[in-house]
Amino acid sequence: MSKLELSNKVARLIYPKYKNYASLILHNRLKRFFTSNSNHKFLFILSPPYCGSTLLNELISTSNSVSVNNCWGSREGQMLPTVKAVMFDHQDRWNPSHDFDWERIKKEWMKYWDLSYPILLEKSPPNIVRAKSIAKTFTPSYFIVFYRNPYAHCESLIRRNKVTPQNAAKFAIKSLMYQLENIQKLENVISISYEYLTMKPLEAIELLTREIPELNDLDIGRSFNAHNFKKEQSMKIQNLNGSKIKNLNKDQIEEINKVFLNHPELLAFFEYELIDNYVS
Repeated sequence: MSKLELSNKVARLIYPKYKNYASLILHNRLKRFFTSNSNHKFLFILSPPYCGSTLLNELISTSNSVSVNNCWGSREGQMLPTVKAVMFDHQDRWNPSHDFDWERIKKEWMKYWDLSYPILLEKSPPNIVRAKSIAKTFTPSYFIVFYRNPYAHCESLIRRNKVTPQNAAKFAIKSLMYQLENIQKLENVISISYEYLTMKPLEAIELLTREIPELNDLDIGRSFNAHNFKKEQSMKIQNLNGSKIKNLNKDQIEEINKVFLNHPELLAFFEYELIDNYVS
């Protein structure tokens, strides 16, 4: 047995409830004896699912100033073993009337973050419906409100969640409504679209660093492992909207538009237009 395997085994014996994260928990706890940082900024990526938030999380994590609470899989804090039952394993995670015990969640997340870093990063899609509660518990908190072309969003929902085009459109619109409210009511908000990030990455980075100077060393040139519909393991930053929207057929576009037509002001606020004439 190698030293690493032995270390992992010992960590899991000491912290069995943390499962595959036990070594990380042990490492962070030991590190706090020698180094700490009390001037943290909590940075939350507020994004619906399938809108590119994993890519953004990976990009921000390239900074030497950032610790992410979950660097595996979808990189979502809600999936960590000691909060998953509270945040994910139930039917109310998208119910805005059902709030969480954020003090309990914060206590757990602080164990997964490396507290020697000044920026503590988190992203879980349902956070978009509870951002105001998050801001009360995590101080100072900063928010990146992240959103994507709703047709591309619908394509992912239809393909991955097997929902109808109308239900996909309803969820996409509801997500934009939550994001509009977050932009209007939260403090320390940075609003960025998926399109802006992927088509003008340097300008997007400048926007981020104006609000959070510690992010001035982000590496946009590397390849990222964020899941994508092309199923490529590693990709440079690029806009995949065109290919995704082409996957929608005429009937699906028509069903989506039945919902989108009722929300012209919302779409206009986020600078998205209806697809009137579909060309296959």
